[in-house]
Amino acid sequence: MTDDRDDLSRDEFEEELLDDAELGDDSELGDDAEALVAIEVTGLSLYTSHGVTEAERETGQRLVFDVVLELEDCDARITDRVEDTIDYADVCEQVALAAQERSYRTLERLCEATAERLLGRYDAVSVKLRATKPEPPIALPVEKVSVEVLKER
Repeated sequence: MTDDRDDLSRDEFEEELLDDAELGDDSELGDDAEALVAIEVTGLSLYTSHGVTEAERETGQRLVFDVVLELEDCDARITDRVEDTIDYADVCEQVALAAQERSYRTLERLCEATAERLLGRYDAVSVKLRATKPEPPIALPVEKVSVEVLKER
C-alpha cells in the first residue's frame, strides 16, 4: 500500500501532518485511535528527612524517585515544540520541593502528597510515583524498600 504522501518533500509531509492534526484527521489510524504519551523520570536521587523514627528524620537519608506521567493529548508529538509537553526538569523540581519542604513518617504519605502535587500542576491523566529507600534502616539484609502510588483523574 502506498501513501499519497510518498512523493512529498519532508517539509511538505510535516506540514500535512500538522494540517491533519488541526483538522482531527485520524483516517490512517482509525476514528477511535487515541495516543497516550508517557513521560518518565527515573532515578531522581534526593537527600530527604523522612522516616518513622525521630533519629531517621533528623539524620536524613537518600531517596530515589521514579515518576511516570501519562498524557492523553500531547501536541508535541506533532508540533515538536517543548511548550506543548511537560518540562522534565520542572517535574524533577516539583518532586524535590515536595520531598524536601516537609517531613513525613511514611513513604506512602510522601508519595501521595507528591503525586497530588504533580497531578494538580500538569495536565496528565495519571501520575505514578515510586519512592525507594536504597539503604533502609532495617536490622535484616535488605537491598531497598519502595512504595508506589498511582493517582488518576
